[in-house]
Amino acid sequence: MSAAAKVNLDIDQGSTFYYRVNLLDTGGNALNLTGYTGNAQVRTSYTSNNSTAMVVTITGNTGLVELTMNAATTATLTRNRYVYDVELNYSGIVARIMEGVVSVSPNVTR
Repeated sequence: MSAAAKVNLDIDQGSTFYYRVNLLDTGGNALNLTGYTGNAQVRTSYTSNNSTAMVVTITGNTGLVELTMNAATTATLTRNRYVYDVELNYSGIVARIMEGVVSVSPNVTR
C-alpha cells in the first residue's frame, strides 16, 4: 500500500457516522483484503492519551473498508476539531491508509 490518503471527515454530534472507501490497486482493481483487520481512532491531538474508536469493517476481496460510529459515541465528541487515522493489519504488517482532521458539528436536539 502507498502513503496514507489525507481525508478530512465531518461528523454530526449525536448522529450515526458512516464513511466508506474502496481500496484499488494501480490497475484500478479492488484490493483483496481477505485476512486483514482494521483499527481507527479519533483523538484531540496526535499526542493525546485518550481516544475514541471507530468501528472498521473490511469486506474481503471487494477492497471495501467502512468506518462507523454509533450516535451514542459521536455524542461524546464535545470539541469541534479532532485528528484520526485508519490502519490495516495483515499478519503483523501494519499500514496506515487514511488520516486527517475530524470536524464535529454540535447537535442541538437532545
